[in-house]
Amino acid sequence: MADDARTAGSAPVRIDAGARDAAPGHARDTDLGPTRPIGVIGAGTMGAGIAQVAAVAGHPVVLFDVAPSQVELALGQIAGFLRRDAAKGRMANDEAERAVARITGASTLDACAPCALVVEAAPERLALKQQLFADLEGVVAEWAVLATNTSTLSVAAIGGALMRPERLIGLHFFNPAPLMPLVEVIRGPATDEGVVAAVAALAARWGKTPVLAKDTPGFIVNRVARPFYGEALRLLGEGTADAATIDALVRDGGFPMGPFELMDLIGIDVNYAAASSVFEGFFGDPRFRPHPIQRAMVESGRLGRKSGRGYFAYPA
Repeated sequence: MADDARTAGSAPVRIDAGARDAAPGHARDTDLGPTRPIGVIGAGTMGAGIAQVAAVAGHPVVLFDVAPSQVELALGQIAGFLRRDAAKGRMANDEAERAVARITGASTLDACAPCALVVEAAPERLALKQQLFADLEGVVAEWAVLATNTSTLSVAAIGGALMRPERLIGLHFFNPAPLMPLVEVIRGPATDEGVVAAVAALAARWGKTPVLAKDTPGFIVNRVARPFYGEALRLLGEGTADAATIDALVRDGGFPMGPFELMDLIGIDVNYAAASSVFEGFFGDPRFRPHPIQRAMVESGRLGRKSGRGYFAYPA
């Protein structure tokens, strides 16, 4: 799961390419070369986007989800996106078809056995992620790297159940993954320096801007983004202005999207989970308190674009 990076202001300090290649203290020789197979766990919006990015970069990709129908849906969507890019001249037709062919759907975790890197993009629930990685440890090779796309959960906590937490790292993409350049690379307290260097270099080869973040609640972007959403929700709750007006004013101020249309795009449930996680991670700091409107929207099933209605309506 991931909140969106479009609310961020000036970019944080980026990882220098030379520093990636010559980072000190490498205890691990990690090979994430351009032809190594990549596994992606979770075929939702983020998982499908990450799979697309890896396939376009030349990697064979295994895309797994507990729901086979979701895998089939994601494969169709990825193919549609790539063919549309080819039709618009953004890539060659044969390049798009090769990328489509590189992605294989899977119905069991065992399909990830040959992968050099497995990226988890499952729902933002700690116990679920811990169990997934514990299961993956029994599937992949001992040299394989495990990455979580968590937007707010502690990498240390996710890796707490692992026998080898040194190979776990945070690799946080933003929505939509094929378009957004920023990727947060989060080093957990046990993460090996060689893993950090290899994953950051891989993200750069994928055309992303890797930024090293500490393993703190919300990392960088989701912590900075909380007031963007929080103050907009307070204005709405106080009746100061409606969602459309607030969005229009924010766009007039230079943002590409307003907070409410952005929450609808991300998924109101995803945004609410991120807000709750950061709030809990900072022991109830009132600066990060979620708003009752968010909870009411989730409980009523108004989740944004994916449900057809959020703060705005999206007719089929």
